[in-house]
Amino acid sequence: MSITGTLIVQMIVFLILVWFTMKFVWPPIVTALDERARKVAEGLSAADKAKAELTQANQRVEQQLSAARDDAAKRLADAERLAQQIVEDAKARANDEGSKIVAAARAEADQAAVQARESLREQVAVLAVKGAEQILKREVNPGVHAELLTRLKTEL
Repeated sequence: MSITGTLIVQMIVFLILVWFTMKFVWPPIVTALDERARKVAEGLSAADKAKAELTQANQRVEQQLSAARDDAAKRLADAERLAQQIVEDAKARANDEGSKIVAAARAEADQAAVQARESLREQVAVLAVKGAEQILKREVNPGVHAELLTRLKTEL
């Protein structure tokens, strides 16, 4: 056999091999590659969708956290305001009670002073009568001289 004949036979065998591969081997390989590409595309699509959902979930969580922080701050401010109001009310009540106690003490002190003055007036009147009795060397009758003693008390 000559080289040309061998070359022609090899070409024919090669063409039959190419035709056989294109007809029977290549289609399942292409189908498997297409299926694999489709699965990879679906996986990437699912990953993108999950990533978008994760981003949205993170945004919702941030919004809820922000709302919770705002609510907590508002409640804290309300509690502080209420506590301040309670303290102010307690101070006002304490001041009112203190004023009442001071006023009662002043009234009691004034009453005690008036009683002390009245007591002093009577004692001075008695002393004045005794002094006058000593001066006059005679007994002064308080019943007879009641008007004189009353005038003396008012003057003192």
